[in-house]
Formats: sequence, C-alpha cells, structure tokens
Amino acid sequence: MTLFRTVAPGAMAVSVAEAKANLRIAHGSEDELIGSLIAAATEEVERTTSLALIDQDWRMTLDDVPRSSMVRLKRGPVKEVLSVTAYGADGEARVLDPETYLLDSASAPARLHFRQPPGRLRTMNGIEVDFRTGFGEAGADVPDLLKRAILMLVAHWYEFRASFGAASQPVSIPDDYTRLLATYIPRRLA
Repeated sequence: MTLFRTVAPGAMAVSVAEAKANLRIAHGSEDELIGSLIAAATEEVERTTSLALIDQDWRMTLDDVPRSSMVRLKRGPVKEVLSVTAYGADGEARVLDPETYLLDSASAPARLHFRQPPGRLRTMNGIEVDFRTGFGEAGADVPDLLKRAILMLVAHWYEFRASFGAASQPVSIPDDYTRLLATYIPRRLA
C-alpha cells in the first residue's frame, strides 16, 4: 500500500498572525521563519495523527483488494471517495462504478468496502483510491486541540531557533505535545 497527496491544502491550519500573537511578537521581521515553522509543525501534527487538517486530496494504491473486501483509508477524516480505478492484468484502466463500493467515513480510519471484486488485476498497484480528506477549507474548521499542538511546536521550535534553524526541525518535541494529541493519535489493538 502506498499513500500520497495529490492536491495540497489551500490554506494553513494556523496563520502567521495567530502564531505571532501566541509568541507575543509585534514586528514582521521573522514572518518567513514563523511561516516555515508553522508548515513544519503542521506536517508533524498530520504525521503523528494520520489526519489531514485542511481539505486535501490523497491517493492510495493497493496491489489487490483484500480477502475481507475492506480497505482502511489511512488518512482522515475522509469526506468522500473521488474515484476508484482498477488496472487489469494488461494494464488497462477502468474507473469503478460507485455502486460497487461503499464508504464508511464514520470509522477511524475510514473504511472502503468493495461490494464486488474488480476482477483480475495487474500484479502491482492494481487499485487506486482517490479520496478527499480534511476538517474543512480554513483554519477555523480545524479542532482547537490540533491548532494548539501546532502553536506549541511553533513556540518550542522558535525558542530554539538560535541553536537550530527551521530546516533542522524538529529538534525536539515538548512533553505536553503528545498529551494534546492523545485523543487524535490512532491506537492499535494488541
């Protein structure tokens, strides 16, 4: 299984102005640094939680449909499945009818159930699932705890900026960061 973003978000979950207010900075001389720290912190929060904060599109490729006919979409919250493409043994692409699969977006992670198998597929990357995920189009749609985690990382990394540049981040993670994200971090049953 391979998962990659096909359409990036159109906004950031936290603005430079919000981060500057949190840092109590009134000047604009470090806006570029703060913006890069926001981008790095957002990426870290999304990686840690397997969530997409702002609406974006992803593609998941699979070799075949599992025996259970159920596929877990590993990036949430899933809003919709845009398309499912099956590649036949000879490489021909076929977009599957939405009636042949069912999305359960209430689960975490969301599940895609194939009502009918797509037939014989090529050996590798026989299925592509394109889906849209995110809490909304703007930072106001992102849950507050996730925004607080971003702001915490930005403040922590800003504090250590003299020793380590934005490109070297994350140098360290504050202790309370994991506590803030605890309800959003996916857990596995043993």
